[in-house]
Formats: sequence, structure tokens, C-alpha cells
Amino acid sequence: MPNYLRAAVMIGVFAAALSFFGCGKEAAEEHAEFLFGTVCSVRIQQRGKDHVYRRVFDRLRELDGIFNVNKQGSVLSEINDKAGKRPVGVPDEVIKVLGRALFFAELSDGAFDPTIGPLVKLWGIGSEAERVPGREEIERALSLVNWRDVVLDSGNGTVFLKKEGMLLDLGGIAKGYAADEALEIIRDAGVKGALIDLGGNIVVYGRKAADGAPGKRQPWKIGIQDPRKERGEFIGVIDMEDGTLVTSGDYERFFERDGRRYHHILSTKTGRPAENEISSVTVVRDLAREGGGASMDADALSTTLFALGYAGASSFISRFDGVGAVFVLKNGEIRVTPSLAGRFVY
Repeated sequence: MPNYLRAAVMIGVFAAALSFFGCGKEAAEEHAEFLFGTVCSVRIQQRGKDHVYRRVFDRLRELDGIFNVNKQGSVLSEINDKAGKRPVGVPDEVIKVLGRALFFAELSDGAFDPTIGPLVKLWGIGSEAERVPGREEIERALSLVNWRDVVLDSGNGTVFLKKEGMLLDLGGIAKGYAADEALEIIRDAGVKGALIDLGGNIVVYGRKAADGAPGKRQPWKIGIQDPRKERGEFIGVIDMEDGTLVTSGDYERFFERDGRRYHHILSTKTGRPAENEISSVTVVRDLAREGGGASMDADALSTTLFALGYAGASSFISRFDGVGAVFVLKNGEIRVTPSLAGRFVY
């Protein structure tokens, strides 16, 4: 099994087991499906909610058909096929997600770039075709990576990539949007508590049933994986209610050649896996009382912060209210933003 599939399975099992341990009589069923190239699971803390599960997974399958760049016939694959040729009409979801991706691209000066597809395809990390490409190959791919060459026409509902060979890849933000959409369905259904885990993009809603005390509720406890230990061994636990948590790390998808690890978070400057002092970064954001977008932003932020390195990340995250982060550095040091003081327990 490729590393990225093994990681997805383990993350899903780990998060669900930790968060629902000891829920007693209110223990919920779990529904899971393989979408977005990972295991997507949802747990609702009330029985008799099959219709909610159906609505959630109908929506997730719909979004997978739009954003899965590896699925022939998806909207993203059509945009890529028509790169340098003509604009492509797209649904509102693409306008919204791509628009937000371009916002983060501009704000980060391209550290987050939705046109990173040529590099992703070249390295093939997490697929059977993973390899270390040569310098000239990397340079050719880098010449096609530029968010400024995306023409997003929200008025006409079209997307156009200016250069033939460009490839959109929204893998760094689309799962967050999907988690937000799943949350809205659950909210509208009047559910008391739920956990959404889209391959490590986690949203918790409400509070979970207190251990051994039916009728009482308490915050969820979500573990943060130790990037250098076995799955399920974590550096600490964070208390959460009505929040989202997304981690980006060099341990999630990678391969090794000649004793060196090549991970999937690629630098738009070098065309190679980003090299800095960060081993993993976990972004935590509270859910907005009205409106969505919290998990989508946390998804994009986790990738951006990793790519920027610790100094750049510390400055960048300060621009966002209600957002905290846990950084695990390669030397083993753990650094936590002040906003998470008292919530993160080592």
C-alpha cells in the first residue's frame, strides 16, 4: 500500500478512536468512504441519523467529482485539459474555492500556489510513479507554476489557465471546503455533536458525551501526531468544541531514496520538497457562528505555514484572528501560539 493511503487510513482510525473513546450509551455509528484520495469518515452522536449520513456523503461524492484532479471527467481535469486553449465553465464551488486559493497565493507571495500541479505530477509522491526528477525537469515544471496566470472570471463563471501544460491542483484547500460543507448539513439537521475526519482534516461540532455521565457533555480531545513516531503516538492533546484542526507534515506522504526523505509539500521556489526547520504544523481554528470557510482556511494555512518555515509562519499567522498553531520542529522542539495556551496539553 502506498504511503499516502496507509497514512490516510491510520489518521482516520486514530482521530475517531481518540475522540469517541468512552462515549457510553450515546456512542455513534461511523460512516466512511474513500474520496479525495483518502478515507473520509463522519460520526454523529445521535442514533437514527442515517438520512444525515446520506446527505453528507452525497455532497462529498459530488465535490470529489469536481475537485479530484486525478479523476477523469472532474471539473479540475477539464480545466487542466483546456489550459492555454480556452476558458472552461465551472460551478460555483470552483469559483469559491479557487478564489480563496488565489487569495492565499497572493498573501503568501506564492508560497501557497494552486498551479503547483506540474510539480506534483513530476514528483508523483504517494503514487506508483514517485521518483526524484532531474534539475532540468524541475525547471520546466516551475516555469508553469504561477498563480498570476490563472484567469478567474466570477461574472461569467469560467476559469482559464494561460499556458498550455499548466495544471491546477487544489489538494491543499479542497478537503477543507468539503469539511465545511459537511458541517453545514450536520448543523442544519440539528445534530448535538459530530466529528468529521477527511483524511486528517478534522472538524468537531458541539460537545461529546461525557465519559460515564450520560446527558452531560465535554470538549472533544484530539491528539496531535508525533511526526517521528508510530501512528497513534502523539505529542499532546488539544481540547476542542466547535472547531477545526488540520495538520501538514513531512511524514504524511513521502518516499525515501538513498537514505533521504522526499515529502509531498513542494516549494514553489525550488521545485523540490520544502526544506526548513518544521516537521509538522497543526492549525486550529474556531468555527464561525454564522457562515463557513473555517476548515477551508485552516487547510490552506497549514500548507502555507509549513512552506514558509517557522519565522515566516509566525509572522503570517498573526494576520488571522481566532487561529492558533502547534509547530513541531525537526530538533524535537514544540512551539505553540499564545492563543492555544491552556487548551493544548503536552
